[in-house]
Amino acid sequence: MSNRVRFAPSPTGEVHIGNIRTAIFNWLYARHTGGQFLLRIEDTDRERSTPAAIASLLEVMAWLELDFDGEPLYQSSRLAAHTAAADQLLADGHAYRHAKGEGGEATLFRIPWDSDAIPEVCEAGDVRLELHAKTPVAIDFTGVSYALLTKKGKASPQAGALGGFHGLQLLDADGTVLYELDPDIKAVLGGESRQFEGVAAMTFRRRELVYTDLVKGELRKPLDSLKDQVIVRSDGAPVFHLANVCDDIEQGITEILRGDDHVENTYRHILLFRALGAAPPAYGHFPMIVNDQGKPFSKRDGDAYVGDFRTKGYLPEALRNYLPLLGWSPGDDREQMTSDELVAAFTLERVNSAAAQMDVNKLKNLNGLYIAAIALDDFIELIQPFVASQPWAAAADSTTLRTVAELMQSRCKLFTDAADWSYFFTDDLDFDEKAARKALQKDGVAAALQQLSDALAEKEPFDEAGIEAAIHATTEKLGLGQGKLNAAIRVAVTGTNVGAGLYETMAVLGRERTCRRLQFAGDNLCAGSSAQG
Repeated sequence: MSNRVRFAPSPTGEVHIGNIRTAIFNWLYARHTGGQFLLRIEDTDRERSTPAAIASLLEVMAWLELDFDGEPLYQSSRLAAHTAAADQLLADGHAYRHAKGEGGEATLFRIPWDSDAIPEVCEAGDVRLELHAKTPVAIDFTGVSYALLTKKGKASPQAGALGGFHGLQLLDADGTVLYELDPDIKAVLGGESRQFEGVAAMTFRRRELVYTDLVKGELRKPLDSLKDQVIVRSDGAPVFHLANVCDDIEQGITEILRGDDHVENTYRHILLFRALGAAPPAYGHFPMIVNDQGKPFSKRDGDAYVGDFRTKGYLPEALRNYLPLLGWSPGDDREQMTSDELVAAFTLERVNSAAAQMDVNKLKNLNGLYIAAIALDDFIELIQPFVASQPWAAAADSTTLRTVAELMQSRCKLFTDAADWSYFFTDDLDFDEKAARKALQKDGVAAALQQLSDALAEKEPFDEAGIEAAIHATTEKLGLGQGKLNAAIRVAVTGTNVGAGLYETMAVLGRERTCRRLQFAGDNLCAGSSAQG
């Protein structure tokens, strides 16, 4: 059977980059192995999984070109199957009903007592725990509750499912056995409860659930650290754990690849698969995306939703390229990779189990490479909506915009960078105060800008070569080294200290606007000018 993986989001709003990276990893794995990539929309939370949230998810996947095989499976359509599975677990003794909090009875999946036939469960040796003797030990069909004795002599409450306490003996301070669970297990499972005072220690044979994670390697969990799990709420609604496993069985999923925040769920899910008569799929858990403090990356750290990046002017190719590099590498120095190259290189063996730190600057630089590579006409079409939102948009006629776009495309990292093009379209410059102070507040700059303006006024033709020659002649006449005046010229004609090539920029601005701006800066912004006091 071919590999069958799934992306199973619970759409409740905007799509987080961590969730979509999981989708990309699954998509890459399916395409690399020649398997199938399925979409399951876990929409059982009807209040939060709104049509708008689902539509947003589908739109994001289409934008990123994450095509899935077949039709999406909507989990809400399988309520009857989930309920039937819960009934079967009850009938087979793998679940029970119990009052949990307020309301009626919930259905809980029982961590199995008879686990010898479960391949993932193994003996892990004898255990002795020192207990807080003043805290009673309680045993009933829901499990064992007790309190460990801390180093400071205090009680640390604990509880675990019955299935984790084979060979359980309760001992008093003299080592006398007060109780043994195994001979009493049928009565306890049948509903009888036990409580013991003065228990100083407990011993039992520890059993562990062990599986080999496709990313993290061997993982294991003591059964005595697990509690029985609610699978149907008291209102009759199946919970995530049951629905998730039932639908994985229905879809024939062979590998479950998801974030490592699900590792704890996996132990219970494996047991649920076995209780439902199915072999569990292979599991792999991807590292979390974190901020520079090692905490989960969230909206507080900046853009965290796919829609944020789209609004800022990121290309889908850049996001689809960058997100897999958070936790995976192709094994060489490549960072810019096409989808075909990513598919060819992707293997789970190269997924790192350590958390991956989000680097927005790296993503922005990668986006700039993709923007630089697209055709000029496509660039103009894509950036047009961002230009249209600017206050100077009315002055951006198609001819001038094309000229500016051709000049600025290779320097554009985000389409929102169009906001910085204002000096090409309006003479109302917004001067960077720090840049102006550093570049213009020097003795002699005002006179130099006036001399350059005079030279440019007579320069024919007014092109890049002519502008360069005029600037070199002016600096030579003033006894300055080449380039010494460039920072002041740039700030004077653009208001900023960054941008495209200076000669190209001045050529686009034209003679009249360039000279007028040089004169304004010399008269108003330079050291000794009237505007400066």
